[in-house]
Amino acid sequence: MKTATLPPLRVEPELREAAERVLEAGESLSSFVEQAVRSAVSRREAQAAFLARALASRDQARESGEYASSQAVLDKLQQRLEAAKVDRRKRS
Repeated sequence: MKTATLPPLRVEPELREAAERVLEAGESLSSFVEQAVRSAVSRREAQAAFLARALASRDQARESGEYASSQAVLDKLQQRLEAAKVDRRKRS
């Protein structure tokens, strides 16, 4: 696959210095910027997917007229939290 470049980026000197301070051993500024862009793309894709699922769920509820009560949702979340705590204790 052929590679491409990102546009040049002008930043304040302080931002560049801060980025250089947090580089890990053997890491270049270019690889740091690339990883930051990858992370941002991934986060935005996850946000878009979440929103699409939420809107589809809303539409389905409107069509069916079936809604979950806020207490049922809170109870389910509490169950998940408790299960995660138990799982974490088992792994420790």
